[in-house]
Amino acid sequence: MLKFQNKVVLVTGSGTGIGQTVAKLFAENGASIIILGRRKEPLEDTKKILDEIINRVKSNAKVWLFPGVDVSDEAGVSQMYDSLQKSGTFVDVVVNNAGVSGPVTCFANSPLDEFKSAVGIHLTGTFWTSVQALKVMKPGAKIVTISTFFTEEKPYEQRPYRFRSPYTAAQGAKNRLSEAMSWELVEKGIVSIATNPGPVHSDRIYKTVYPKAAAEFLRVSGFEDLTPSEVEIANKDIVGLLGEDEKTTSEGITKAAEAVVKVKGGDVQKIADTLRKLLAKIQEIAEKVQKNTSFMIADKQFLSQTQVAQTVLTLADDDIGKILNGKVIPGDRVFYPVKPHIATTTPHAQPSFASEVVVFAIDATDKQDSERAEFLAQHIEKNGGKAVCFISNSAPKELQDSISSKFHSHVIDFTNQAEVQRWLNTAKTVGKLSTLVYMTGKVPSNLKITELSRNSWDGLVDKFINTPATVIQTALETFVPGGKKDPRLYKGAKATVMVIGPDLPAGPKVSGADRARVEVFRGALRPFATTVNQELSDVLKSNIRSFLVLPGSIDGKDGDNSKIANALNYFVTDPARRSSEVIFCVDETRD
Repeated sequence: MLKFQNKVVLVTGSGTGIGQTVAKLFAENGASIIILGRRKEPLEDTKKILDEIINRVKSNAKVWLFPGVDVSDEAGVSQMYDSLQKSGTFVDVVVNNAGVSGPVTCFANSPLDEFKSAVGIHLTGTFWTSVQALKVMKPGAKIVTISTFFTEEKPYEQRPYRFRSPYTAAQGAKNRLSEAMSWELVEKGIVSIATNPGPVHSDRIYKTVYPKAAAEFLRVSGFEDLTPSEVEIANKDIVGLLGEDEKTTSEGITKAAEAVVKVKGGDVQKIADTLRKLLAKIQEIAEKVQKNTSFMIADKQFLSQTQVAQTVLTLADDDIGKILNGKVIPGDRVFYPVKPHIATTTPHAQPSFASEVVVFAIDATDKQDSERAEFLAQHIEKNGGKAVCFISNSAPKELQDSISSKFHSHVIDFTNQAEVQRWLNTAKTVGKLSTLVYMTGKVPSNLKITELSRNSWDGLVDKFINTPATVIQTALETFVPGGKKDPRLYKGAKATVMVIGPDLPAGPKVSGADRARVEVFRGALRPFATTVNQELSDVLKSNIRSFLVLPGSIDGKDGDNSKIANALNYFVTDPARRSSEVIFCVDETRD
């Protein structure tokens, strides 16, 4: 009998690439396959391939096709599972594969709607596809999630992936989500595993990610007589021309040149000549990135899509699944040397806030959060600075009132970037503004992720990923006005962002499940912090840093506010800005 005979496997994003290859390999091993995705035509092509495989192996399996299903769409995914449930279909394996490249640009320039969309597809899509699948799963079923080697964490480092901040945030959280689900689903007998493949041969990486990354390098500094904003206009039309025939390329370059002329003026033909050189440079850099990555692999070979599919097939095995439940399996062979990013205590530094305005953006959850905000704001004012508190309008009213009664405060909507920008500009009129402290608040202690409503989940993703991104990006534009359009302005600029939270759960008996739930969102902020800082330092050549402090300890101790205050003292210094350490677990100690 074929290994997956009489099994049903659901593969998201299965119209092309890795998803299609995974579906084919399961079909070759006897499984019936549920395929879904946003585009109908690729799914129909995949169904034909799967039907041919099923006929060849004589498995009598079936293929279900659900076109137009975006995994981030609540209704589409729910209706798909309702349809399966009504037909009496049970799913044995869910493979979370769907993904997009997302915006490939410095975080300071990343359109927030695209940022949120990438997080929605990678992270929320994985969450909703997994928890809705529970309607049609029995004991022994498995959830296998595909992530990326850029979110693997080593003892003292977190791999950055410049120009991919929403991608890394979502993928980091996705790994931790897989772990958290394993704790919560054990009573149902359902296994949850993730795998992080290394670089994989795919159209996305060759035609989208590498060329867009190369284009972003050239946008940052401008190209010949083109400003960064003019390069950005041109890149939208020319990056997709790589690999096209000469006629298509010439027409595309002319179109791009005409778009630049509308902004810049000048001669279309002359600008077209410049854009042809720009396109050649983009191709050169993209090929260099690919080559440099391959040199970090022993045999200099990226993984094939079939190798990734074989990994997924192995993890879906009954015995292997039980052994590896809750694990994130590293699948990469890349020796990717990076500087250390994660530390515990910060060096002692004297407070230096005289004549400084420090803005606190506070998304408080409980009284402990408001007390921490008040402690840190008092610390600033005791040491000659001015504390201005922006309090999220979603924070409990009693916490808003407590902070507002003691400090210059405003209750604002953190999700409204224009409103945040307006209040940050107002804060600049009070004095020199070069420090923002963002407090995320806590992950609720009384929840089970796999039982959350979609609305509750979306609220958590906004609170710990999308909203911090909105406020931090707005702060960067406040520190470097015009830097979004002209990143050259970042060079040499000094400022500090400090993100605090979420705290680890505290108490004498903290379960692994409790810690795992918090780690979902800490797992988003760690790769996000390292990615943004690599861009700020290595690409934009600035002295702006965005530090992450994760309070609490693994043995259940509360966060120590005095240690957080000392960290703030350090973060505004030049030595902190020269250090590669940007993530601090200040309440942990190393022997």
